[in-house]
Amino acid sequence: MRLAVRSFLAASCVLSAHAAYADHHEGPQGETQRLHTMVEDVSAGRIETDIRKLVSFGTRHTLSDTTSETRGIGAARRWIEAEFKRISASCAAELDVYTVSETVSGRRIPEPVEVVNVIAVQKGILDPSRVVMMSGDIDSRVSDPLDGKSDSPGANDNASGMAGTLEAARVLCQTKFPGTIIFAGLSGEEQGLYGGAILAKHIKERGWRMMGVLNNDMIGNIEGVNGIINNTTARVFSEGTRVTETEGEANQRRFWGGEVDSPSRNIARLVGRLADEYIPNLDTMMVYRLDRFRRGGHHRPFNEAGWPGVRIMETNENYNRQHQDIRTEDGIRYGDTIDGVNFDYAAKLTALNVVTLASMAGAPPFPGDVDLEGAVSPSTTIKWSMPEDERQRANLRGFKIYWRLTTDPQWRWSHFVDADARSHTLENVVIDNYFFGVASVANDGLESPVVFPGTMGAFDSYLATEE
Repeated sequence: MRLAVRSFLAASCVLSAHAAYADHHEGPQGETQRLHTMVEDVSAGRIETDIRKLVSFGTRHTLSDTTSETRGIGAARRWIEAEFKRISASCAAELDVYTVSETVSGRRIPEPVEVVNVIAVQKGILDPSRVVMMSGDIDSRVSDPLDGKSDSPGANDNASGMAGTLEAARVLCQTKFPGTIIFAGLSGEEQGLYGGAILAKHIKERGWRMMGVLNNDMIGNIEGVNGIINNTTARVFSEGTRVTETEGEANQRRFWGGEVDSPSRNIARLVGRLADEYIPNLDTMMVYRLDRFRRGGHHRPFNEAGWPGVRIMETNENYNRQHQDIRTEDGIRYGDTIDGVNFDYAAKLTALNVVTLASMAGAPPFPGDVDLEGAVSPSTTIKWSMPEDERQRANLRGFKIYWRLTTDPQWRWSHFVDADARSHTLENVVIDNYFFGVASVANDGLESPVVFPGTMGAFDSYLATEE
C-alpha cells in the first residue's frame, strides 16, 4: 500500500510539473481558419484532370520520345511547364517557372540522355533564401527499366504526386509567404534518382537555405496488394541521423541523444500534427526509415546533400500496379492505370502537403544554435539564437518550447515565450528524463518544425548567402 501511495505521489509531482507549462498546440483562430480554407481549396477534380492528362502521354519514361507533342516525356514536361506558367498568371505571388537539366548516363541510362526538371519558384517576401519544397516525379516505367517505348501510364506512380504538386501550387500561390516555396517536377527517378541530384546541385549553386523537402511519390492508391482498402492513413518516411554527420557530431549525439530527432524526423512530426489538426479523417504513420525496405525515392538526393526531406505516400501499396507491363495473368490485372487511383485520397494527401508548406514557409526563421543546460539540476534551460536581420524577424511572435518523454513519438508538452527570449528554464523538469526542442511562432500562429538541440537537430546555420 505504501508503495502504491509513493508511486501515486511521484506521478502527481510529474504531472503537476508539466501542468505549470503545458498549453494547447494551436494558434489563434485566424490562423486556424486560414489553413482550413487552404485545405478546402484543394480540388480532387483538378487533380483528376491533371492525372488523366499525364496518363494521356502514353509513356513518360526517361528514355522515351522527347520531340513528339503528344507522346513521351518531352511532351509531358513541356505540358507541366506550360501549366505552371498558366497557374502563375492567376497568382497573388508570381511563380518563376523554368527548367533545370543535365545530360547523364548510368546503369539504367546506357546512352547519354538529358534529364530535365521543371520547377516553379514562389519567392518569399521576407526571407527569400529560406526554401521549402514539394516534389512529384514526371517519369514512369514498366517491368523493364530500359523500356522507353511500351505504354507506361504511371497513373499513381507518379502522376498522382506530380498532379498534387501542381494543385498545391494553385492553392498556395494565392498567398504571399515570408519564405520561398519550390514546386518541382523531377525526372529520371526510375533510372536512379537523377533529377533530384541535379536539382540539389542547382539549389546549392543558388545559395538557398533548404529547410525541408516533401517528396510525394504515389499518393493515390487506397487498395493494397494485401487486400486492405483504406483511405484514412498515410505514411511519412524520414531518415534518422544525417548521412553527412561527422565523427564529432556522432560523438555528441551518442551522449545527447537525437537518433530520432534529425530535422527530417521533426518535419515528419510537424506533418503528423498538422494532419491531426487540419485534415479530416487522416492519420499519419511516421516510419522511422529513410524509405521503404531496400527501395528509394526522390527525397534521398536532398538528404545526401545534408538537407531534411521526407517521403509522403499512401499506406497500402499495390505492387501489381507498380513497374508492371499492362496485362492480365491468371485473372489478375497488372499495370499502373487510371482506374487504380482514388482522386479524393490524392486530394487529401495534397492538402496535407499544402498545410505543411504553409506552416514552414509562413513561419519565422527557424531557431538556430539550440543548446541545453541542466546536468545534476532539478530544472532544464534551453537556449537558441535567431538572425539579427529585422526583415526576417518581422514575422516573429515568439517561440514554443517543446518536450516529451524519450520514448514518445510526438512532442507532448509545450510552453510559449515571447519574441525577445533567447532562453527559458523549465522549472522542475529534469533534463535526464526528456527530449527538448524549440520552434519559432509567427504573428498568425504558424510554426516552424521543432528544432532539437545540437548539430543533430539543426536546420539552419544562417551562413548561406541570399541570391
